[in-house]
Amino acid sequence: MALSKADVNNINVTAVASKAIKFNSGADGFETGDLGGSMVLIKTVTESNVSNITFIHGSSDVVFDSTYSLYVIKLINCKPASGANLKWNTTTDGSNFNVVVTNTTFVAEHSENDSSVARLTYSTGYDDAQAADPYLAIINKGGYNTGADASGSGEIKIFNPSSTTFVKHYMSRINGMSEYPGSSDCYTAGYFNTTSALTGFRIEALSQNITGTVKLYGIKDS
Repeated sequence: MALSKADVNNINVTAVASKAIKFNSGADGFETGDLGGSMVLIKTVTESNVSNITFIHGSSDVVFDSTYSLYVIKLINCKPASGANLKWNTTTDGSNFNVVVTNTTFVAEHSENDSSVARLTYSTGYDDAQAADPYLAIINKGGYNTGADASGSGEIKIFNPSSTTFVKHYMSRINGMSEYPGSSDCYTAGYFNTTSALTGFRIEALSQNITGTVKLYGIKDS
């Protein structure tokens, strides 16, 4: 049986960021596109000492609609100015970030000097019941460590934000340096209680400015 070979120098494909090469019915048989199940980078925002980091569908190349049924938000070295906890919310109109949330939170903690160790603990004090100003994930009751090397990193997954039938479920996990100092591994899950399509989201610190990088990804055919 003959072995067919493709000359990569003759494949008519233009490189596109966050894309892959896939087969088509053309003469050369290849094109760029999203592969099913692949994570596509939509937007990266890096800010220093700002009041919030905001993503709005249709603004500055942001996609946050029915293009993807699952979006992943990565937080990288996000640092509140004076150690407050992080919070977030979404919008249905592009300007008001006050969609009500019901959620639950649990956390595991361990201090650097081994003096404080907490197993997975249900944080009842940080539950939200129809709250319009929810925490993203709790670092601990004292918030982040204020040292120059302290920050928090993690991710949020939000499902089908453009649905006009269902509420909008999300899950987040953030690990940060707590005030001890120590590691706080925080989990929050809940839903934005609206059947209106969400059109954006905002990451901020509680009554403080924030520094850090936020990346938005879409999961193709999820």
